[in-house]
Amino acid sequence: MSLFGDGLEAAVQKAFTRPAPKNAGPQMRYLVKQLGGTKLVAQRLRISQRTVERYVKDQIKKPRADLAARLEREVKARWQPQIRAKAKAKAASTGGIVIDTRARMGYTAPIGSTDQDRIRHLTVALPPVYAARLFDAQEAGASDDELQEIAAEGLKDVYFQDGGRRAGSLEEVRFTDIEHLEFDL
Repeated sequence: MSLFGDGLEAAVQKAFTRPAPKNAGPQMRYLVKQLGGTKLVAQRLRISQRTVERYVKDQIKKPRADLAARLEREVKARWQPQIRAKAKAKAASTGGIVIDTRARMGYTAPIGSTDQDRIRHLTVALPPVYAARLFDAQEAGASDDELQEIAAEGLKDVYFQDGGRRAGSLEEVRFTDIEHLEFDL
C-alpha cells in the first residue's frame, strides 16, 4: 500500500462529479469499453476472459473480495479522466494542495537548537509548486519515499521556515512514523 500515492489519488477522486459504478456488471462493462475488449480486462484483473464475459452479461453478479477490490481500483483509476486532469491542473497552477498529517517530525539544524523529533499534527496548505511536483512525481512512477521527500520539503518551506521568514539555517526536515495522512485539493 502506497500511503502518499493513495492519498493523492483519494484527493483527486473527491473532484469527481458522478459516482463510479458500484456493482460488478457495470464496472466490468465500463472497463471493457475503456480498455477495448474483454481480453485486456481479463489480463488486467488476472481472471479468465470467459469470466469477464459472464460479468458483462450479468451471469455472475457477486465477485470474490480480492477481485472486487481489484475491479474497484481499476475502475476508479480510469473514472472521469478529464475531471481528474482538471483537478490536478488547478492544484498545480493556482489552488495548491492541503496536507493534513499526524506524524513524527524533526529537522537538521545548527548545533544549539532543539531539533528532537516529536509527534506533530499539521494541516498545511502547500503552494501550487509542491502540488505540481507531487502529481508529476506520482505520474512518473515515484516511490512513496520520493513523494514523502517532496511533502517534507514543502512542509519545511511553508511550516518550519514560513516562506523564508524564519529558521533560515534549517537544512532538512525528517517526516517519519506517519499515523495519519490526507490530502485535499
